[in-house]
Formats: sequence, structure tokens, C-alpha cells
Amino acid sequence: MSGARIKICGLFRPEDARAANAAMPDYAGFVFCETSRRCVAPEQARKLRAALHADIRTVGVFVDAPPERIAQLYLDGIITIAQLHGGEDVAYIQALREACPALEIWQAFRVRTADDLEKAAASAADRVLLDGGAGGGQPFDWALVKGFPRPFILAGGLTPETIPDAVARLRPFAVDISSGVETDGVKDADKITAAVRAARRQPMQKGRFGIHGGQYIPETLMNAVLELEEAYEFYKNDPQFNEELSTLLREYAGRPSRLYHAQKMSEDLGGAKIYLKREDMNFTGAHKVNNVLGQTLLARKMGKTRVIAETGAGQHGVATATAAALMGLQCEIFMGEEDTKRQALNVYKMRLLGAQVHPVLSGTRTLKDAVSETMREWTRRIADTHYVLGSVMGPHPFPTIVRDFQAVIGKEIKEQALKKEGRLPDAILACVGGGSNAIGAFYHFIGDTSVRLIGCEAAGRGVDTFETAATLTTGREGIFHGMKSYFCQDAYGQIAPVYSISAGLDYPGIGPEHAFLHDTGRAEYVPVTDEEAVTAFEYLSRTEGIIPAIESAHALAYAMQIAPGMRKDQFIVVNLSGRGDKDCASVARYRGEAITE
Repeated sequence: MSGARIKICGLFRPEDARAANAAMPDYAGFVFCETSRRCVAPEQARKLRAALHADIRTVGVFVDAPPERIAQLYLDGIITIAQLHGGEDVAYIQALREACPALEIWQAFRVRTADDLEKAAASAADRVLLDGGAGGGQPFDWALVKGFPRPFILAGGLTPETIPDAVARLRPFAVDISSGVETDGVKDADKITAAVRAARRQPMQKGRFGIHGGQYIPETLMNAVLELEEAYEFYKNDPQFNEELSTLLREYAGRPSRLYHAQKMSEDLGGAKIYLKREDMNFTGAHKVNNVLGQTLLARKMGKTRVIAETGAGQHGVATATAAALMGLQCEIFMGEEDTKRQALNVYKMRLLGAQVHPVLSGTRTLKDAVSETMREWTRRIADTHYVLGSVMGPHPFPTIVRDFQAVIGKEIKEQALKKEGRLPDAILACVGGGSNAIGAFYHFIGDTSVRLIGCEAAGRGVDTFETAATLTTGREGIFHGMKSYFCQDAYGQIAPVYSISAGLDYPGIGPEHAFLHDTGRAEYVPVTDEEAVTAFEYLSRTEGIIPAIESAHALAYAMQIAPGMRKDQFIVVNLSGRGDKDCASVARYRGEAITE
């Protein structure tokens, strides 16, 4: 079964049983506590049990009830599970088991502190239920549950609307809902059906990663997006397309990129051995070419003659202009005016390659505004144009397409690590803006839970300032640029201005798959400041003779923090997503040295 199991609690009317039969939850709850307005007498519960579908298991809810009373309800066929909400201890549970060995026992715990969770983890019951109150429909801080060591039932303040989020974030064994499916104090059949459907929803649906992703786009773009999805679904399985792309990656981009043992860095820092995945050695100088070759080839197969793209640091723009020149496509690039100044060299490269570069003058004149303007341009000219979106963001199917084209990074890391070390890395680190290089490095390791996946966000001048771009550290859920994800927002829910020394990381959101990996705890996301990144930029240059992109330096900075505390028999991989010649002038200015490019 996908999603989570679900219990509809507090049935006490014949209409409630009919509603449950229509929706078919896994469990139906009868409350046998006299202080509850939903309390039922044994005979009333017997009639409800008889009216319920045989496949719906029934749960009796009790508060310090005599064990023999519970056992009798089980022996009479009224309940199959006892849910304990009082002060029942180990001796009580043992007595109940002796009275009725086949009865399944759930024990409820009110969660207010970490100590409450420790008690729940140690419970002698078959399963534990984590609640915000004494069955009063009160929510609690879900963050407390992260890492809870045993399967649990989640209760407290749930509604059909919040259940998908709860299931995606916490992966409970089951959810328990009562007041959340009521209207004016009685069970609502439509709400019960909605809750059951919400609980059983796939963790990842088409275009969704948990609750994130989707297609929040104007009607004028829907046909273009559907056309793209249809084309990608066909060509991703087409042998000729895949052979052409493999040849381009090998012969034109220079793949596979090297997995380089940074020996001097490893020895200097001590602790874990450090490897660098040398995406900076790709043609055009970054990981961006992996996705761009795939998308421009796809565009040509679709009959498009023009490509457009956004760019921040310029690497995606250069890669798009390069591939467009190779494939004979007209190319236009949208870049925030502020970024055209920070990355003047890349602007020249794009124009040299035949692309038209449009400085974007709206908003903060950075990456966010370049994305917005590119989407607007796409709506104006769909028939012959493909938008080569540069990161794992935007409306479906872009997050999936970009991830699949970038996943070659992680595929190679796995093969190379096994060849060099005979095992998988202990950790993989990558910088995160929208998140394409990171998801490319992470994707083939998501199922390998022994490997830590660490995304390094741009904290700018600090997460305690307004000059930051650390989305998962400071942001909250929202909808922007065609997707639901986490975004940096102001007090009114508007997208907030963000800042980083890195033109490629100062985006106010993050791709939906990263949001999902964050929610589920599979990946860690940490903030790295400008100062830490610049220090790492200088350190790698002087230690290994490799000048990294300032984006990549964010991941290097965190590697410099964690490697010394790891064992010498461990090793980590840092995805060196790009080279840093484009950033030398910016870093020099940051250090107070006035130079021109």
C-alpha cells in the first residue's frame, strides 16, 4: 500500500459507519471513555461493528479501563485493537496481554518535549500513537519526531488538507483523524473520503515530490509543457536519442569527469580522505553542459528552432549558447543586470557564441528576475521555442528532466568510488541554489542510506541577516515559478530579496525534489556564508592548484569543517560543480583589491 494507513476515530452513528464503508479506511475507532462526547456503549459499538465492512479493523479507545472490560469487547468481536490513552504502565499492558493474548495494543503519548518521545519509544505496546493532546485534536511540533526509532501512528490536528504533508514529512505507519473529518460536531462523509484518499496518496506522484512540485503555470504555457512532457517521455527511452546524447557527452563535453583525490587537502585537514568530482573540467567549465546538451538535443527532436534560457553566474547561459551554436539553433539568454556586471566575462562569451543576451532590469536584477522574464518570453513565442531551464525547478516536467540529465554525475561517482575505494562514500557534498548539480550528485545514492547527502546553501552575510539566500534554513512553503517548494519570503508571503556573493546561488527558492529530501530527512542542508566560501575558494587554489567556482566553494567550505572530525578510513566526495575563472574579479573585490577582468 502506498502512503500511510488511516484510522477514522469517534464513530457513534449509523451514518458514520456508512460513510466509513464508502471510503474504506484501514481502521475505525470507537471511544469507550465516558468523558468524551463521542463515547459509545458496548451494545451501540456492537451494532456499528456489524454495520462496518469486514475489512475495516476496529479500535477501542480507552482511558485506564479495567483490562477485563477491554478483553470482553475483543472476545465479543467488537474490537481488534485497544488504544490506551491514560496512565497505563508496563504492568497494565502485561495484564491486558495475559487476559487477551491475541489483542493488538496501541499506546498514545502526548508529545510536548523530547522526553515524551523517549517514553513513547520505550513503550511495551505493539504500536505507539503520537498526539498533540488528550485526543483533543491539537497539533504538535512535528520536528520533534525526526529520527523517532519505531513505527508510529500520528494524531493531533490533522485534516484532509494537512495529511499529505504529514505523510511526506514523517512517514508514519498510520494517521488518526477524528475532529478533522467533522462538520458541526458530526462526521462528514465527504471529508472522510478526502482524508482516506489523502493518506493513501503516493509519496511521489506525477510531477510531485511529496507535497512539492506541480504545474502552477498560466494556461498559455500548459500546451507547451504538455508537449515537452510527451516528447521527453518518448525520447528518454529512444535508443537513437540516448546514443546521440552519450556521444555528445563523451566526445564534446569530455565525460566522464574525473574523481580526483585531493591528497594535499586531505593531509592538511586530517580526518577523512577528500575526493573532488571534477565537473569543472567539463567543456564550458561546469556541470551545466550535461543538462543543456540533453535539452537542446530534445528541442531539435521536437522541431524547435530557437532556445531561450535564464542564467545567474553565466555558466548555464554559456553552456546553452555553446550547444545552440553546435546544433544551429537561435539562442537568447536572460540575465539580471546585476549579474551581467558580476559576470561580464561570461556575457562576452555568450555573445561571442552567437547568443543575444538580454539584461533584466526588473526586481533585484538577479537570477530570480531572469527566470521570471524567460518564462514571460516563452509565453510570447511557444511554437518554435524551447525554454532550456537550467536547474531542477519550475513546473513539471522540468525538475525531472534536469535531474535525469544531471544524474550522470552521481552515476559516475558511484562507479569511480567503487573502483578507487571498493565501497561507497561516507558523504557527498554539493552546493545548492536551485539544486541541479546537487541532485545530480545525490540521485543515484538516495537509496544508499549509509551515504550522507549534504547540500550547502548560500548564507550570504549570515542567516540572521536579510542578506542571505539559504532557502531551507530561513524559508517556508510557497508557490513561485510554476512549482510548490520552499522560498525565502517576507512577513506578507511575498518572495523576499536574497543575496550571495555567488550569482549562481542567490535564488530565493529550491527545487521540489530537494524540498522533499529535506522533509523526509534523507538529505541535510546547511548554510555557508560568503566569508566561508571565499576562504575555501582561496584554500583550494593554494593547496591543490584548482580554482573552484565560488558556488562550488560553498560545498568545499563545509567539507573543510566536517572532514577533520571524521576517521582516516572514511572518505567524502565534494562535487566541484564549476571552475572559478569567472569569479576571480568578484573575489578580489570582496578582498578589497580593485581589478578589472
